[in-house]
Amino acid sequence: MQLPRLSVLLLSCAALVSPAAQALDLFEVWRAASQHDPEFAAARAAHAAGLASQDQAGALWRPNLMLQGGVAAASLDNQTRGAVFSQSTLGTYNDAAFDTQIDSGTRSHYGVVLRQPLYDRERSAQGRQLRIQADAAELAWVGAQQQLMLRSAEHYFQLALAARRLELLERQLEAVERTAREADERFKVGSLPVTDLHEARARAAGLRAQHLAAQTELDLRRQTLADLIGRQPGDSPLTLPSDTPAQIGALEDWLARAARQNTQLQLAQTRQQGAEQEVRKTSLPLSPALELVASHGREKLSGDAEVGSASYSAEQSMVGLQVSVPLYTGGMRSARQDEARARLAEAEAELDHGRLLVARQTRAAWLALSVGREQAQALAAAAEASQARLAATRIGRKTGERSTQDLLDAENAAAAAELELAQVRATLFLQELRLAALAGQLDEGFFQQASARLAQR
Repeated sequence: MQLPRLSVLLLSCAALVSPAAQALDLFEVWRAASQHDPEFAAARAAHAAGLASQDQAGALWRPNLMLQGGVAAASLDNQTRGAVFSQSTLGTYNDAAFDTQIDSGTRSHYGVVLRQPLYDRERSAQGRQLRIQADAAELAWVGAQQQLMLRSAEHYFQLALAARRLELLERQLEAVERTAREADERFKVGSLPVTDLHEARARAAGLRAQHLAAQTELDLRRQTLADLIGRQPGDSPLTLPSDTPAQIGALEDWLARAARQNTQLQLAQTRQQGAEQEVRKTSLPLSPALELVASHGREKLSGDAEVGSASYSAEQSMVGLQVSVPLYTGGMRSARQDEARARLAEAEAELDHGRLLVARQTRAAWLALSVGREQAQALAAAAEASQARLAATRIGRKTGERSTQDLLDAENAAAAAELELAQVRATLFLQELRLAALAGQLDEGFFQQASARLAQR
């Protein structure tokens, strides 16, 4: 009995949207990893901390307002001689003396102080350093995103290849066990030597051992991906590349892009710039600082005197400019200058080493892609030939022109060629991502496009 056409259509649509039938998307793996991976979470926190350096740089030149106050035990002994005293009823005295003495008194004071920096070379260099730190944090965040994309793709393809390896072994084991049963039947009727029977049984036993190892590897790869994305990937099918990347362009172009846009090189350049600012901070023997200072405060001292209790109070306000010039710091400035120059030399050497390393890695990735494309094409032809050989060997064995050993070898060669082709194509896909990362082009948009191309394949 045939189902109505509408029922068939509904069942087909349900199969298409079923989660079990949908392949695990590479881009979704990265999105899930960005929310659950502890290493990436640490990079996100470091990025947020680094961005705060930008706010610190702006705060260096804003006014500082401070409230001061305190209480202390104090004494006062004040003697004034030669003062002029004038009073309307007493007249004027030219050689007056005033004595104030307070023993075991209590001194209290409070006030408000406002300081506004106007000029400070060290403060300027420190502000530039803080902005450079913010730039470095942004570059480190971009690098962390790129590394997570690469790790997501690596774990994804490791699981996909482990699943493909297990699938091929199951298919090969099924064929070998079928061959072993046929060999046993033909041996019983005397049309096959016992050596063919033993060969088929031995090959089946070896494949069972490989199958157990492949299942173990699959479980490990699945758990590794689960740790990355925060959930079990389940038994959803994984997509492997079915073709090779397109032409990738000239090596010189990629080397030039990497020299300009590589994230690690840009990060090394920011470290060098920060070291240069540290040298600038300590380069001058005299580094004056000018600031606007405004204050208002009150002071009171009360205690016992010779004539009884006594007290003294004063209130003052002030607005003006203050210059500070460090004359001697105990050798600290010269030591800091020596350290800053050494750090600058270290940063310059690391930048030169980074340029060589990035150029070497870019060249290696480009060559791997260029040679890998030809290798993949050759392996695709070899896999097709292996399938043709397997089909011919099956026919030949039925007609008696091929032995059981020939059939088992052909099945093994066909499975090995198919798995090697899948491995090479996955490696090429990863090399394409690595080359893009080296050239500073691997971002969310690029990764999403690569994932979409993989899904289309």
